[in-house]
Amino acid sequence: MNYQETVNWMFNQLPMFQRDGQSAYKKDLTNILAFSKVLDYPEQRFKSIHVAGTNGKGSTSHMLASILQEAGYKVGLYTSPHLKSFTERIKINGKEIRESNVVTFIEKHKDFLEKEKLSFFEMTVGMAFDYFAQEKVDIAVIEVGLGGRLDSTNIVTPEVSVITNIGFDHTQFLGDTYASIATEKAGIIKKDVPVVIGESHVETKKVFLAKTKLKEAPIYFAEKNTFKDYPSDLKGSYQKKNIKTVLTTIEVLKTNNWVISEESIQNGIQKTIKNTGLRGRWDVLGERPLTITDTAHNREGLKLVIEQLSSLKKERLHIVLGVVNDKDLDIILPLFPSDAQYYFCRPHIPRGLSEVILQDKALVYGLKGSVYSSVNEALLEAKNQAQEKDIIFIGGSTFTVAEII
Repeated sequence: MNYQETVNWMFNQLPMFQRDGQSAYKKDLTNILAFSKVLDYPEQRFKSIHVAGTNGKGSTSHMLASILQEAGYKVGLYTSPHLKSFTERIKINGKEIRESNVVTFIEKHKDFLEKEKLSFFEMTVGMAFDYFAQEKVDIAVIEVGLGGRLDSTNIVTPEVSVITNIGFDHTQFLGDTYASIATEKAGIIKKDVPVVIGESHVETKKVFLAKTKLKEAPIYFAEKNTFKDYPSDLKGSYQKKNIKTVLTTIEVLKTNNWVISEESIQNGIQKTIKNTGLRGRWDVLGERPLTITDTAHNREGLKLVIEQLSSLKKERLHIVLGVVNDKDLDIILPLFPSDAQYYFCRPHIPRGLSEVILQDKALVYGLKGSVYSSVNEALLEAKNQAQEKDIIFIGGSTFTVAEII
C-alpha cells in the first residue's frame, strides 16, 4: 500500500472514535498493552509528560513542547485529532512523522492489528510511541485522546501529569457530573508522579486530592500561582489559563533536573505556532472582514470563545456553524448570540449532524440562518454577505474548522 491507501485503511477498516463515535470506544487497555509488548514496550524508552483535560490540553501540550524545544531538547509531540493530515498527530521538534514511516509501520504490524481488532486510536498511539522510541527523543508530550483512565495513552509513566480542567464533554463515556468526569481524568495520576491541575472547583478538587493521596503523588494547583505576563502567538484570551498551567508544569520539571531557562520559556510561549504548527485556536484567517475560526466545541470552550467574540468591535457577526451528531445542542446553542446571522452546515464526516436538523434546533433558541450543503459553501456565502467591518466566525466542531484551514 502507498501512503494514501495506508491512511484510508486505517480510517475505514477499523473503528475511529472521531468518525464513528461510541462504537470505537474501548472499555479497557488490553489491546494497547498487548501492542506495547509486540513493540517491545516503547513507552518505557523515553521520558514523557501526560496531558489530560476537557479543554486546553492541545494548546497546553503544544506550548510545553515548544518550550522544551527552545531549551534544546529533542521533543516528541502526540496530539489528536488532526486538522488536515494524519501526520500532524505525531511530531518531533515540530516536524511531522514521514509518510514512509506510517506506511512501513502499518505494513509491519498489519496482521496483528487485524487479528486483534485494534482501534484507530490504539494503533496510532502504538505508532507514536514506537516512533519516539526509535528516534530517541529526550521527552515526549502526550495528549490524552478521550478521558484518561481508559485512554490508550495511559500506559506511560510520565515525569509529570497535567489535567487542564474539567467540563462536560463526551458524557456518554465519562459520566454526567463533574466528579465522575474528574475521576476518569484523574485516572492518569501515577504513584509518586507529580500532577498539575490547571483549574478546579470544590467538586473536582476533592477527587484530585483523594487520588493523589492514594497514589502518594505531589499535587500542584496552577490557578493559585502568580506569574508575569508572557506574550504568546496563541491569541485566544482563554490561553492565559493554559499558560499558567504550562508555567506551573515547567516549574515542576525544573525541580526534577530539567534545564529550562527563562529565555526558553519566553521564546517557547511566543513561538508556539512557529515551533509546533498548531492551528485552529483563535485562528485569524483574514481581515476586512475579520475572519476567525476556533476548534472549541463544548460548553466551557465555546463560552470563552463567544465571550471574546462579543468583546470585539463590529457591525455584524456572521457565524458558520457545523457540529457532530452526538453534541448536546441544548447545552451549547443557548451560548450563541441571537443577533448574529447563521450559516448552518454539516462537517463532512459520518458523525456530522444534518444542517437541516441543526437549523431547526437552533431556531428554538432564536438563532436564525440558512442551510448549506458544505462548510466551504457556507463560508463562501458568509463572505459574500459580510461587510468590511463585520466579523465572520467558523466553528462548532474540530471537523468544521478542518475543512476551511
